[in-house]
Amino acid sequence: MGDPNHLSLPSRKIVLAGATGFIGEALRERYRQNGYETLMISRRPGHISWNDKAAITEALNGADLLVNLAGRSVNCRYNEQNRREIMESRTTTTKTLGDAIADCPHPPKLWINSGTATIYRDARDRPMTEEQGELGSGFSVEVAKAWEETFFAAHTPFTRKAVLRIAIALGRGGGVMTPYFNLIRFGLGGKQGPGSQRFSWVHIDDLCRMVEFLEKRTDLSGVFNASAPEQVTNAEQMRTMREAYGRRFGLPAPSWMLKTGAVVIRTETELILKSRWVAPERLLREGFEFRYPRLREAMAEIAR
Repeated sequence: MGDPNHLSLPSRKIVLAGATGFIGEALRERYRQNGYETLMISRRPGHISWNDKAAITEALNGADLLVNLAGRSVNCRYNEQNRREIMESRTTTTKTLGDAIADCPHPPKLWINSGTATIYRDARDRPMTEEQGELGSGFSVEVAKAWEETFFAAHTPFTRKAVLRIAIALGRGGGVMTPYFNLIRFGLGGKQGPGSQRFSWVHIDDLCRMVEFLEKRTDLSGVFNASAPEQVTNAEQMRTMREAYGRRFGLPAPSWMLKTGAVVIRTETELILKSRWVAPERLLREGFEFRYPRLREAMAEIAR
């Protein structure tokens, strides 16, 4: 007869935190199809609440994988209240997860925390890699730094940890493709600002495969740039997107127009004008193979 106190654990379980958006839904569906039990922590009804510490600990106990994507959208004006909410939505949730893992009898095998490629400086001279990249300055960078510092400060000695510094995720049915498609559809898909700023991106399929890759490679931990190996200029980006949808011409949007429009729609021009030139050096070195290494191939799949 077995030990009555023995805890029976699910064979495969993934916990997704703050993963109700474009990336989270893609991960949830992928792991569900792979036979994982998927549990969600979020502020939405029907999910495990961020306020229920006991339920979070129970969900994480025995999990194969935790992926944390929690964080208020940065698509807003950076006033005092929004700045506070953007910062706290990342650091507080990450600390909550770290505390819960510390209370688990059987902590998760791997914890992947979302980060952002915005952590690097405005790069126009060379790509930023994990080892050689220079961190930038300003509010967005401070948020990114605090997010990672909170993650690595969590005392989880029995849980392997990795950060994915995610570039702009592209894919069908959501994310940034909706506003880009609308611009192109109405003839406004020209270069934005100078057009020389770099556009680092990753196809949603490759991003999900990165998570699977890190789960299988138990020897890997630390920081990884989640970006495709091809980093195009904004002008090249918009031309490639237009071509994918069969549009030859798109009106450009000069910087002054973007700044004026950003105030009207209550967002920041940094999201468009900052040059993000990020290279996935570690993933390539460790043997990760991109399904969509070039924007033209990615856009052909998305537009189809």
